[in-house]
Amino acid sequence: MGDATKLVCLPYAGAGASFCRPWADLAGDALEIVPLQLPGRERLIDEEPYRDVHKAVDALLLQLRERLGTRDHKVALFGHSLGAVLAYELAHRLVTEPGIELVRVFVSGSPHPGHGREEQATGLSDDDFLARVGEFAGYHHPALDDPEMREMLLPTLRADVEMHETYVPSTSLPLDAPLTVIRGEDDTLVGRDEAASWNKASGRDFEHVEVPGGHMYLTESAPALVRLIASKLA
Repeated sequence: MGDATKLVCLPYAGAGASFCRPWADLAGDALEIVPLQLPGRERLIDEEPYRDVHKAVDALLLQLRERLGTRDHKVALFGHSLGAVLAYELAHRLVTEPGIELVRVFVSGSPHPGHGREEQATGLSDDDFLARVGEFAGYHHPALDDPEMREMLLPTLRADVEMHETYVPSTSLPLDAPLTVIRGEDDTLVGRDEAASWNKASGRDFEHVEVPGGHMYLTESAPALVRLIASKLA
C-alpha cells in the first residue's frame, strides 16, 4: 500500500474517524484510507471540540503530517457536509505542502464554501437543535434517543454545527487541484445548483456527479461511493 493514493477522509458533523475505517476493505489495493480525527469524539471524547474551521484545519494538517511522515505521497481528500469545507481548506494548505501531490478533492453534500446556510441550528434549545439538525440531514442517529449517549454526544455535535454555520472561507482564490462534487440526487438540503456552484472554487478540472440517495446517501451507499472515488483516481 506504500505507493497507493492516500484518501484522506474528513468527518461530517458529529462523526468520528471510525465512520470511514470500513472503507479500507472496500478500497482494496486501489486506495489507502486515512481517516483524520477531530477532538470531542471516540478516543478523543474528553478533548474540547473545535468551534472554528481554521483552527480545526491547523490541527488536521499537523495530524496528517504525522500520519504520512517524510516520504512523497499522492493524496486525495474526501469530505461530506462539514467535512467538505474542512477538505476545501485543507486542500489549499496541501497544494504548497512539501512531498504532497494533491491529485483530487472530493466534496460531498455541501454548497459552494462561500454559501452560508439561511436557517441555522446554533443557539437553539437541545430539542429544537436536534430537530433542526434532523431536518438539515434528513437523518437521525439512533444514539441520540438514549439520554446518556445524547448527553455525551450533544456538546460535540453543537460545536461542529457552530463551526460549520460560522465558517468564512480563508481565500477566494480558486483551488489548484482537480475537484469533484458529489450530491445525493434526492438531497433536499443541498440543491443541484448549489452543488454545481463549487465550480467557482475550482481552478482546474471540475466535475459534478449525482448519486442515488438523499443528503446522507453515504451511510447506505459506502461501497458505491468508494468505487466512484477509486474510478476517478485510477
